[in-house]
Amino acid sequence: MKDESVPMKRLQTAVGRTLAALSLVFAAPLLRAADAPPFKPADTLLLDTMSAELHRAMESLGRTGAEAAKEPRPYFLSYAVSDSDSFNMTAQFGAISLSRESRRRTADIQLRIGSQAEDNTHGDHRASALTTIPLPLTDNPKAVARSLWFATNRGYGKALDSYVKVQTEQQVRAKEEDNSADFSSEKPSTAVLSAADSLSVDKATWQKRLRELSGLFRNYPEIFFNNIVVQATTDTTYFVSSEGARISTPNQVARLVIVARTRAADGMDLFRAETFEADSLAHLPAQKTLLEKTKAMAANLVALRSAPVTEPYNGPAILSGRASAVFFHEVLGHRLEGQRQRGDNEGQTFTKLIGKQILPPFMSVMDDPTLKTFDGDSLSGHYDYDDEGQPAHRVDLIKDGVLETFLMSRLPIAGFSSSNGHGRAEVGRMPTGRQGNLIVSSSKTVSDKELRQMLVDEAKRQGKPYGLYFEDISSGFAVTTRRSPQAFQVIPLVVYRVYVDGRPDELVRGVSIVGTPQAALARIVATGNKQDIFNGICGAESGSIPVSAVSPAMLVSEIETQRQAQGTARPPILPPPPIDNSGKENER
Repeated sequence: MKDESVPMKRLQTAVGRTLAALSLVFAAPLLRAADAPPFKPADTLLLDTMSAELHRAMESLGRTGAEAAKEPRPYFLSYAVSDSDSFNMTAQFGAISLSRESRRRTADIQLRIGSQAEDNTHGDHRASALTTIPLPLTDNPKAVARSLWFATNRGYGKALDSYVKVQTEQQVRAKEEDNSADFSSEKPSTAVLSAADSLSVDKATWQKRLRELSGLFRNYPEIFFNNIVVQATTDTTYFVSSEGARISTPNQVARLVIVARTRAADGMDLFRAETFEADSLAHLPAQKTLLEKTKAMAANLVALRSAPVTEPYNGPAILSGRASAVFFHEVLGHRLEGQRQRGDNEGQTFTKLIGKQILPPFMSVMDDPTLKTFDGDSLSGHYDYDDEGQPAHRVDLIKDGVLETFLMSRLPIAGFSSSNGHGRAEVGRMPTGRQGNLIVSSSKTVSDKELRQMLVDEAKRQGKPYGLYFEDISSGFAVTTRRSPQAFQVIPLVVYRVYVDGRPDELVRGVSIVGTPQAALARIVATGNKQDIFNGICGAESGSIPVSAVSPAMLVSEIETQRQAQGTARPPILPPPPIDNSGKENER
């Protein structure tokens, strides 16, 4: 599986492979049409319109027309609407390169035919339940209802066609390993919360701040690319279903991302990324903090250009808290998502290990999307209700090293027939069991100084001249399918050799962590006493979603690394333009 941040397969800092645009979501003012019903708050008016059209569809489908006797009624129908506003501003080398505000309202219609035991989504046909359309941006009931009608009619046709295929395939295929139902029975939720606050952006202030931050890179001729991105989103999600669910929940997030790239003389491309996240633009770090972080990033990038390229390595290492967080997200988290325990193509690494020890007994892992912050810092993976209308729940996945359960959507698996509030998806995708806030804890903790000494001692014991310290990480990906090796890869950004003879630590480049999950998890020796956060965007079959991972630093007795791709392009031949030290800005 993958994730996303810069070049990342599944998990990324908010910049990478699919840089999830940060935007501010606000509830649009209610525009009342001449034919609209009596005034109601915008949130309930939209919900009422969705509910009325949903129930009309459920009463009509499969009961009207000459072919009514041949057409089965849907047993489940839901409408999910995302109503969001966003702001995005980008700067590079001291100038604004993009400034954009946008409004979007999108509906996902999910329709199921057959029964919970077997329906049109069975096997490889999950996408047949979903139809996605844009909705009118104003709360005009007739316009919204007409759009939902069209999408529901189209979705019904897709579901009918898929259900026939499912029935045919079941007659000719061998018995499935897991014959669990296709949809779980759940109690419908009702929670109508106020819409998200309106988006408010001081553009002039943010233009000044981004120009100052990005302008710092003009002092580093070796850095040929930089982007400073500030994003804000306010979003209100509305959900109704034929089971009686009726939910509206607000969400607000703001993010600032700093990315810079350079190239070593031997052609290796190098980059650094820093991400800052909060619940609003006003709560992002102060400019002084951002300036310090930007200068440190630029200096580190320049140093990386002349750092030696690492050789393949197999020995002890320390992963910082941030690096460990990505490690656990990739190596463990994806393999504990419910749907990965079901299906002919899934590797099912931990499917048969419930009640068995898969981590050292001093470690526990939970996923708790109900947490908005951790030690005062915002968590990207927070939500109140998942994308199937189920309340978010804390799930204790591993207790004292023993596997307890999986992250469940409404797709049952053998031994687990109910959702635990982790059915998540990007707009336009079918929900699956996904991570939210994955939190790793340990009862065997030591100080950073002690952990470092343990690394040196372990390297000596193994006859290694040095151990490795992974300070910062960009991304990673994991493969969970049966037809491929059950492997993972994590891409570090900042790596040091820690020499056993007392020499100063040496910065190296070109390192990639690789391995297989069960072997890697069994080699954890001890952890630090402070937990760090990685906020990112994770991509998988249900799309790109915000996630967080929290973990202490950890010492592993053995980790395997390989060299990253070298690259062949030369650094820029033409020197950059001279720096203007006049202090004047020509931007208009």
